Amino acid sequence: MFTHGFVDILAAEQTPSSDQWYQGTADAVRQSMHHFANHDFDYILILSGDQLYQMDFKELAEYHISKNADLTIATIPVGKREAPAFGIMKVDGDGYIRSFVEKPAADTLDKWESEVSAGNRDEGKVYLASMGIYIFNKATLKKLFDEQKSALDFGKEIIPAAIQGGLKVASYEFDGYWTDIGHIYSFYEANIELTDAVPKFNLYDNNRAIFTRARLLAPSKIFETELNSSVVAEGCIIHASKIERSVIGIRSRIGELTTISHSVIMGADYYETMSEIAEKEGKDIPMGIGKNCHIEMAIVDKNVKIGDNVRIIGGHDLDDMEAEAYCIKDGIVVVKKNARIEPGTLIGKAQQQA
Repeated sequence: MFTHGFVDILAAEQTPSSDQWYQGTADAVRQSMHHFANHDFDYILILSGDQLYQMDFKELAEYHISKNADLTIATIPVGKREAPAFGIMKVDGDGYIRSFVEKPAADTLDKWESEVSAGNRDEGKVYLASMGIYIFNKATLKKLFDEQKSALDFGKEIIPAAIQGGLKVASYEFDGYWTDIGHIYSFYEANIELTDAVPKFNLYDNNRAIFTRARLLAPSKIFETELNSSVVAEGCIIHASKIERSVIGIRSRIGELTTISHSVIMGADYYETMSEIAEKEGKDIPMGIGKNCHIEMAIVDKNVKIGDNVRIIGGHDLDDMEAEAYCIKDGIVVVKKNARIEPGTLIGKAQQQA
């Protein structure tokens, strides 16, 4: 309320000019451009929605202007193992991108090394990967969209066209925390790392404060539970015997003698009343995690009902699989939203151990 800024949520839409839903990153921005027509701006910043990072966008904008660039791409140094999963830039000594390749083969990486800081070079991080974060001049983006009318993706089509077309494309080398959480294991790891004494993504940083929507819930209540290296959100009622290196989400209810280790419990969107819980006794499973359960290396989504004596244990040697109530991906057991797990169920390594 104290600035001229605003937030609008732009959902995917069908319009008179297009009956297609968003087909890719570039297509999503192209189809949304008519929303910006009535606003005066010089630059447009495009961010990725499945990454976790702390970046000062003002610094990025000032760098873009200082380089007199048409387009600036935020890049991050990566090593040889990670490079084939990204779009890799060849950057000259002046910080401009001369060529680009999407997900290069491992045996071609030698020719894609770029100038990086001494520290990154010592760590073998000599490849500059696109972070999927771009700042365009307004006229540049319009020109590229006009020339590439069928392009759907920034990384695969728009960015290569900009470089090949002779535009000034700069690299903004980012040296802060960044991780792609578009995959189950990276999402899991990013959450578990929040339980470190001083996590890389620090929720308690005064200079880069993290804000969340105020839910105005009651404080959490914890009964005779050993808590170690864990993050507990508000509104929880916990009777567990032990919780270690885990993230416990809002409104979580956890029964007596239950152990939770290296897991992410998403919590619930609402509470069941005491009368609803009483009515279910002996007939149904209350929302939350029951008594005498063991949950390890798992992600439990919201509004899940887990009965008593359930054992859910993930492991790196588990094969990927899909069931109605859960799946296993990258060794992580994921209990699906609104799922019901019957009392005594064994999942993952718990089945192997039985």
